[in-house]
Amino acid sequence: MTLQIKNFSPLDPSATEPIYRQIYWRFRGAISDGLLAPGERIPAARALAKELGLARGTIDTAYSLLTAEGYLLSRGQAGTVVAPGINVRKPSATTEQAFNPAASTSIRHKAPVLPFQMALPALDAFPRKIWSQIGARCVRATRIPDMANPSVLGLESLRTAIATYLQVARGITCSPAQVFITAGYRNTLALIAHTLLRPGDRVLVEDPGYLPTRQLLAHLQIEVAPVPVDQDGMQVAYGVNSAADARAAVVTPAHQSPLCVSLSLPRRLELLEWATRQQAWIVEDDYDGEYRYVSRPLPALKSLDRDGRVLYAGTFSKVLFPGIRLSYLVVPAAQVERFEHVSETFLGGCPELTQAIVATFLTEGHFARHIQRMRKLYGERREATARGLKKALGDRIRIDLQPGGMHLILRLTEPQSDRALVQRLLAAGIYAEALTDWQVRDETDSALLLGFANIDSADTAQRLGERILALM
Repeated sequence: MTLQIKNFSPLDPSATEPIYRQIYWRFRGAISDGLLAPGERIPAARALAKELGLARGTIDTAYSLLTAEGYLLSRGQAGTVVAPGINVRKPSATTEQAFNPAASTSIRHKAPVLPFQMALPALDAFPRKIWSQIGARCVRATRIPDMANPSVLGLESLRTAIATYLQVARGITCSPAQVFITAGYRNTLALIAHTLLRPGDRVLVEDPGYLPTRQLLAHLQIEVAPVPVDQDGMQVAYGVNSAADARAAVVTPAHQSPLCVSLSLPRRLELLEWATRQQAWIVEDDYDGEYRYVSRPLPALKSLDRDGRVLYAGTFSKVLFPGIRLSYLVVPAAQVERFEHVSETFLGGCPELTQAIVATFLTEGHFARHIQRMRKLYGERREATARGLKKALGDRIRIDLQPGGMHLILRLTEPQSDRALVQRLLAAGIYAEALTDWQVRDETDSALLLGFANIDSADTAQRLGERILALM
C-alpha cells in the first residue's frame, strides 16, 4: 500500500500547505475512498519517511493528527492500522477495476465475438494447447539479448520459416532477406507506399474492394483509380485504359475481396505484362489464399513474376487469429536494400516473443497441419451455413457460393438498403457488412457479407437466419 499512497497524489514542497498536512490529506482521502480498508496496516513511520525522503518527525506529525481524529489506531508493536469500524465510501466500479485487477478472471475485457463476424477464423478450433506449450517454451528460453529492441526487419528465424513455407505452399521462391515482418496489412501497405510511391501517384484498386486500402492510400495523398470486378476478377484492360499513368495496382487474386472470385490466368499475365511495360508495381494481397474448397489453392501471382514487379503481402490474422497482429511482405530482390532503409524509419519492430512462437509453430509443422484442418472445417461450415440460411430466408436471398474465402455473400432479392439492414442486425447482436460500403462507383447491388468460420452448424445458421428474416 505504500506505493499506492505515494503515487496517489504527489507531494508539493512549494505548496503553502505544510508537507505533514499534505500527507494527512492523502491518507484521509485514501481511507475515505476505501483504498485503505478498516483494520489494514499502514507503513511504519520510519519506513515511509525513508521512502519519501522526509524527516521522520514529519510523518509522525501526520500520523498523530490522523490518530487524534480517529482515522488511525496505534497497536504498539503490531503497528498502526486504519481504525476498525470507520465508515468509508464504497469504491465505484471504475475504481475497483482500476485498483483491483483480481476482481476479474481476465485482465483483458473485450466485447464478445458476434455471429457472422467478418475476418475472423474459427477461434474455437485454434490449437490453443499447442500454442500455449510453445509459448511457455519460448518464454523459458528468453535470454537477456532477446529482451532488447527487436529488429525492425523481423526475427531471422521467422523470416526463414516464412520463405520456406512460401516455396512449398504458394510457389514463391524468395530468400529470408526478401521477407519483412510487419504489424498487419495496413502497416505493410504503408511501408510499400512510403518506399515506392509518392503523393499524387495513381494506384489501381478493385471495385468493390477492401475499404482500408482506399482509406490508407487517400490519407497518404495517393489517388485511387477504381477498376470494376467481374467473374474473372479485376478487369485489367479497363484499368490500364482508364488510368494509363498508374504507378501500381493492389489486387486480391486468390479470392477477390469481397466477391471471392479468382483472377483468371489471362488477366494475371495481362497485369504482369502491364507492370513490366510501365515499370509499375503490383501489390498482391494474399489474405486467405490457403482456403479454397473446390480444388487445390491457386499458385500466387508472385510465382509468375519474372521481372520483379510483384510485392507479396501475407498475414497470420486469417490463418491463426487477428489478435496476433503479425503480417509479412515479400519484396523483389532488387528492392531489398531500399526497403531496409525505409523500414528503419517507418517500422517499429514486432514483439520478438510473438515472432518466436510463430516461427516455432511453422518449423515444427503445426502451421501446415492447422491449415489442412481448417480447410476441411471451413468447407463443412460454409456448406452448413449456406444451407441453414437458405432454409430460414428462402427466396428473400440468393447466396453466392464462390470457390474460396471465409465469408458468404447474401444477395437481397427484394429492394432494400443493405446499409440500413446491417444497422438493424448490429443492434440485434448479429454482425454483417453491406456490400455497398465496399463499392466506389456502382452501388446498385444490395447484399450482406457474412463470415461463416465461427458458425458451428446448419441449425445455428438457421436460427440466426430466422432472426435476420424478422429484421428484413
